[in-house]
Amino acid sequence: MEGRMTAQQLKNSILQMAVQGKLVPQDANDEPASVLLERIRKEKEQLIKDGKIKKNKKESYIFRGADNLHYEQIGKEVRCIEDELPFEIPDGWEWNRWGNMSFKIQYGYNAPAKEKGNIKMVRISDIQDNAVIWENVPFCNIDNNEIEDYILHNNDILFARTGGTVGKSFLVDNIKENAVFAGYLIRTVYDYINLKSKYLKYFMESNLYWSQLRKGTIATAQPNCNGQTLSSMFIPIPPLEEQKRIINKIKELEPLIEKYKQTEEHLYALNSNIKEQLKKSILQYAIEGKLVPQDPNDEPASVLLERIYKEKQKLITEGKIKKDKNESIIYRRDNSHYEKLNGIELCVDEEIPFEIPESWEWVRLKNLVKKEIKRGKSPEYSVSSNIQVFAQKCNVKAGGIDMTLAKYLDNTVFPKYPKEEYMRDSDIVVNSTGNGTLGRIGMFHDSDRINKNIIVPDSHVTVIRTSKFLLADYIFYVLNYYQPYLEKSCSGSTNQTELKPAVISELFIPVPPINEQRRIVNKLSKTIKLLTE
Repeated sequence: MEGRMTAQQLKNSILQMAVQGKLVPQDANDEPASVLLERIRKEKEQLIKDGKIKKNKKESYIFRGADNLHYEQIGKEVRCIEDELPFEIPDGWEWNRWGNMSFKIQYGYNAPAKEKGNIKMVRISDIQDNAVIWENVPFCNIDNNEIEDYILHNNDILFARTGGTVGKSFLVDNIKENAVFAGYLIRTVYDYINLKSKYLKYFMESNLYWSQLRKGTIATAQPNCNGQTLSSMFIPIPPLEEQKRIINKIKELEPLIEKYKQTEEHLYALNSNIKEQLKKSILQYAIEGKLVPQDPNDEPASVLLERIYKEKQKLITEGKIKKDKNESIIYRRDNSHYEKLNGIELCVDEEIPFEIPESWEWVRLKNLVKKEIKRGKSPEYSVSSNIQVFAQKCNVKAGGIDMTLAKYLDNTVFPKYPKEEYMRDSDIVVNSTGNGTLGRIGMFHDSDRINKNIIVPDSHVTVIRTSKFLLADYIFYVLNYYQPYLEKSCSGSTNQTELKPAVISELFIPVPPINEQRRIVNKLSKTIKLLTE
């Protein structure tokens, strides 16, 4: 999809054209926006005089001077604002600040949400895809004499002032029942006759709006904006008739944008599926010995396995690992594969997934590791320490690791963790419980550490530490090939499925000569990189 305009970019472009006066033609017969704004000013003055709204001390008046430049007057002070305006607008249009044309910019009612109360209260979370999910809206208790001040009306515009949705707007229409609005929302009340609500909503979706919002956003862990940010925004105001033409044109274009979006999503899904299928095919070719050529000069895998076997026996003798009571040996005889387990010989031809080259060998994964394949411990957390806990969420997509997502281990329980359990460079991790990420394969590297922290696995991930005579990257790719099988090999209830370490341990692994492993890993890393770019 690189180089192609997305549906969102197309919509943004249309909205920007709209607020710049480039979407529909101007009509010299239209009443200019200056007359419209003058009516709003007079109406606002009357509402202040009647005591219905309060006077804004920062109310300003924007006008063109004799030099055709834009000026702004606040009280007796007048200054040129030409350099502050984002772009030129057509004749008949006017620049204004949002606060100047608003009768009221009002924060919502602060009250706890309840199952029962005297009126419903719309929260940020109740607004999804520009619609109120009325069945989710809770009640609140509010004094009857305050309801009128906070009750929602059609054409109100709500503005999220905090959190992940900061700046998102909602145009109130089709109100199904009486409701007030909650404290993390801001309502703007304006002249619904001279300013078309749909045009204002389109402005609040445009790049012009969002660029101004970002400048006024307070960047904290919980980003927020206030009413002043909204009030100070520049907004280009077209004549009323042109507002209507803009609305009609965008309504006409919206089904086309939606159709473009659906096509875009279909192409993306198709593209992603093709890439995923290609990746699977390449992985299969790799572990079947078909991706790179064999070299008769390579030391055969049987010699490599003998080296790994001796390494393991040494670790058992030193007491660093326990002897596997069910250790197996797989070998060929008479063009068949046999496994010797506890002195009993069985033909395993039906279990062998595919044929491999002569110089390769089949072996169970458990015989290729220098540490028992198992999960970590259930941790006790602390606010901070120099020990982090590797959890499922740290194992992100595409084999990546993100330790910023890790919590800290309580120092008091750290002595319970032997050094062998500390995460090491090239450890392979498999998410082993829950739904969604179960079976996900990742590889940990020392470069993933934060401040050189010690890292221990929790009880939801299985750690695989391969022999030093193997390429861990090669085993990582083999396990990626097996991932669909691992996902299907889970047990337990729907809510607590798990992938047992024994299932992983017993996997049949095709082992090439070490030099061929290097060629495979080199080829795979380059090819998969091309597929993911």
